[in-house]
Amino acid sequence: MGLSNTQYRDIMFTYDQRRMDNDRLLEQRYQEVFQKVPELEQVQRQIRELSLSEARKQLFQAEETATDHSDTAYQQQRQALLAKKKQLLCDNGFAEDYLNAIYTCPDCRDTGYTADNKPCHCLKNAEIKALYESSNMMDILEAENFSTFNELYYDDTVVNENLSLTARQNIIKVKDVCLDYIKHFDDAYDNLIFYGSTGVGKTFLTHCIAKELLDSSHTVLYLTSLQLFDILEKNKFHHEDASTSNEQIAYMLHSDLLIIDDLGAELVNSFTASQLYYFIEERHTNKRPTIISTNLSFQELRDRYSERIFSRFIGFYHFLMIIGDDIRQKARFTKHDDN
Repeated sequence: MGLSNTQYRDIMFTYDQRRMDNDRLLEQRYQEVFQKVPELEQVQRQIRELSLSEARKQLFQAEETATDHSDTAYQQQRQALLAKKKQLLCDNGFAEDYLNAIYTCPDCRDTGYTADNKPCHCLKNAEIKALYESSNMMDILEAENFSTFNELYYDDTVVNENLSLTARQNIIKVKDVCLDYIKHFDDAYDNLIFYGSTGVGKTFLTHCIAKELLDSSHTVLYLTSLQLFDILEKNKFHHEDASTSNEQIAYMLHSDLLIIDDLGAELVNSFTASQLYYFIEERHTNKRPTIISTNLSFQELRDRYSERIFSRFIGFYHFLMIIGDDIRQKARFTKHDDN
């Protein structure tokens, strides 16, 4: 999906502002130097007049009559004036490049694109930043990602009867599934449901996946179930700003990855049920992956939602059960002990 048109326009506007700011700074430098070194203003005028004269000559001179001699003479005069300009700057306490064009990013000259018309690294960074900002996860991902993932929070002594694995063995297995999901995100459509009791790391894993995909320039949108249905309710029953609302819904439907956290916390009624079904069906039709986390058990999901919604869960989603104690409490105790 990439950036929306609005996001791209905002980034390009930033580049425009950056160029204008740098042009104003350069103009201030010229005024500063000319005031201190009047001779340099004369040299700058000579450079400009020489360039204009050469441009006129090139414009009106027939190509076949142009000579290497005239070009050599122009280059010699220009280089002599530039050398004099540098010397005057240095003699008066300025750096020799003090009056050179100013660029925040010299590689693209603050256009976003390199000389071969390829996106500059600064544009890619701006895109990723915009994707982070629109993901609703910008701050949390600095703390919750695979680099801070710690399987030692999970017990490795008691084997779960349903899984025939300890909590630690299971979370390592789930982590491997997540890494494989990321690796094949662009070539293998799949949806995930993390389910298990409160505090076992379901949301943390969605954050880990989100960060990896955002860093590779995918659009990711994170919403709790309460946020999701609140937005949908306002879209349906309040129409103060239809254009903004429609763009928001479109982004929810077509982002590369939609994360719905804590499904089951919402009040289930005919509206939320119909909207959940619509989102599941629409994103599946368009092969847009969705990840859901829930505190509900497999049976509770079946009992809470209609048969047609649950059948979509079974048919479209890969269920991953997470077991263990509340690792958030363990993490807090660990930090306290370290201090």
